[in-house]
Amino acid sequence: MSITEHELKIKLEDIEDPDIGEDIISLGLVNDVTIDDETARISLAFNAPYAPSEMELGNQIRELCDEVGLEADLRAHVGQEHGFDDEVLPRVRNVIAVASGKGGVGKTTVAANLAAGLEKRGAMVGLLDADIHGPNVPKILPVESDPGVTPNEDIVPPRSDGVRIISMGFMMEEDDDPAILRGPMVNKFMMKFLDGVEWGRLDYLIVDLPPGTGDATLNLLQSMPVTGAVVVTTPQEMALEDTRKGIQMFNKHDTPVLGVVENMSSFVCPSCGDQHGLFGTEGADTIVDNYDVPLLGRIPIHPDFGADGSKGPIVKDDDSPVQEHVEDVVAEASDRIGEANRRTVNEHTSDTPDNTLPTETED
Repeated sequence: MSITEHELKIKLEDIEDPDIGEDIISLGLVNDVTIDDETARISLAFNAPYAPSEMELGNQIRELCDEVGLEADLRAHVGQEHGFDDEVLPRVRNVIAVASGKGGVGKTTVAANLAAGLEKRGAMVGLLDADIHGPNVPKILPVESDPGVTPNEDIVPPRSDGVRIISMGFMMEEDDDPAILRGPMVNKFMMKFLDGVEWGRLDYLIVDLPPGTGDATLNLLQSMPVTGAVVVTTPQEMALEDTRKGIQMFNKHDTPVLGVVENMSSFVCPSCGDQHGLFGTEGADTIVDNYDVPLLGRIPIHPDFGADGSKGPIVKDDDSPVQEHVEDVVAEASDRIGEANRRTVNEHTSDTPDNTLPTETED
């Protein structure tokens, strides 16, 4: 006799979320299970495409189905019933803010590589360069065409090797033209970038914020459903001090801090391969310990990147000795996005009857 849907749900209780430490049934991550013609169709409340943890969970579910003689047909679905906003940017699954407490720490480099790395893993990705006064994303991710315009005057982002990009840099006649804009004009451009861009369907929208805790960051937090923030710092105490302020700002706005990236963590000698802590060592550890946020990874300095970032994203440079460091940051960040989303699902489904398995009664 083949397994029943109820029995399959019971077996799914043996699969544990590797980041949260509870089973996927108790967490409310299984929306529905149906069995038809030896195929188990399972809807999962997953929302971080190509995140290693969610891919591994999917593999475990497929293996379980195979053990009981079923073929697995897995689908992912989350919506308003899971605590997600369906009205603002309904076709964008995750908005990820990349921030820093101060300038000069490599925030844009991290944002560009995060976007390119997620695209490299197979995701559909957009990158919003919200650093109005310092729009440097196009230098790292040069676009293949000019922005387009829809009939209703929304901007159509050009692409850079698959990543859709919008930047104030596209509005400048010359690369070195300054963006001399006061607060109201900055806000006007920000709102156009937030509301007037035809992104299409995206798994991730990465937003490269200006440094600090000013209007642009507050506008984002108030206008968009931000999944979480990645905070970039260097090991220097001055940078770390400003990083603490940035984390406090996100905490006050109930925005999860997905983790900290320590950029310029060391210098990799191109001749001997030794690493040297030019700006100190392991400075981000104090942030991790004091604020209970994950360390997403450390990215060292290497001269073959080019000081202006013009050699493109490190994560797609197979010849770079630092590519692996950046890929680890991308993987860890996507896992933290997935964890944040699954915790949101659990918070909004834990009190619903469907989150617990019914008990079978005897006739």
